Amino acid sequence: MLIILRKGCTVRRLGFTPLPVPGADRTAICVTGNRGAVDASSLAHLPGVLECIPVTRPYKMVSREVHAESTIVRVGEVAIGGGEPVVVAGPCSVETEARTLRIAEEVKAAGAVMFRAGAFKPRTSPYAFQGLGREGLVTLRKVREQVGLPVVSELVDNADLEAMCEHVDLIQVGARNMQNYALLKRLAEARRPVLLKRGMSATLEEWLMAAEYLLAGGNGQVVLCERGIRTFDDHARNTLDLNVVPLVRRVSHLPILVDPSHGVGERDRVRPMSRAALAAGAHGLLIETHTEPDQAYSDGQQTIDVATLRGILGDIAVLKGLESMAAS
Repeated sequence: MLIILRKGCTVRRLGFTPLPVPGADRTAICVTGNRGAVDASSLAHLPGVLECIPVTRPYKMVSREVHAESTIVRVGEVAIGGGEPVVVAGPCSVETEARTLRIAEEVKAAGAVMFRAGAFKPRTSPYAFQGLGREGLVTLRKVREQVGLPVVSELVDNADLEAMCEHVDLIQVGARNMQNYALLKRLAEARRPVLLKRGMSATLEEWLMAAEYLLAGGNGQVVLCERGIRTFDDHARNTLDLNVVPLVRRVSHLPILVDPSHGVGERDRVRPMSRAALAAGAHGLLIETHTEPDQAYSDGQQTIDVATLRGILGDIAVLKGLESMAAS
């Protein structure tokens, strides 16, 4: 239930948990903690209550029914969800300091506005490269300070949260941890911007309910990321579900990025699927990029080179021109 109130009013004495919803033109309270449907008639006549609006979706804070305005998440000087599509690029894993800094300089020169790389790498095989850990975080901080790009990296364990907050600007929750609710609750308390990837077999509702944990815990700085789901098809690493992009934009106010690298698992298809993602309405892209993809520590087969990244940035300019022509 969404209760539109006059300023200074509260619903706590009625036994509900009030969650304030910021808005430009109203004071709104989303009430939770109820075990069944809330009887609107018992609230509508109370002093200070202007309107009671039933919320039909299980996710409330994430829904446009509760928060009609689109959310813009700011990471440093980068605005995700407003204006130009953002491109986040970098290798799958943090590599040597010199190599990582060189890649960061190259992707920045190509037009990327944020840098991505994993210091901690949850891998299917225990024998695969697991990342450089906290050494990698130090390198990411140098990328921020020396190259001037905000950095994105994945949090795997609650024990590393404090170190991540010190070195990383946008904390990624990977597909494997989308429903790690203990991790989500800690991130809600940390109040740092979060990139929430869709789980490997997660429905849209499950994904948005995971985001609800963050918002209900007080962290509204959440960016969603579609990265492909597991289906019966074997022609790609995953099935990149671009159908979900316009649907997310319709039902949720949170910005959404697309990760075509994991979505297809093959570098030759990353650029076409990047175009498709932007045409579908994505607010930006998360792309694995390397100066020497075949020498990458991990996921080299789906990592593009910097020349391809420049091509994708050119595609964005073309799409923008087409949108301007259509609008005129």
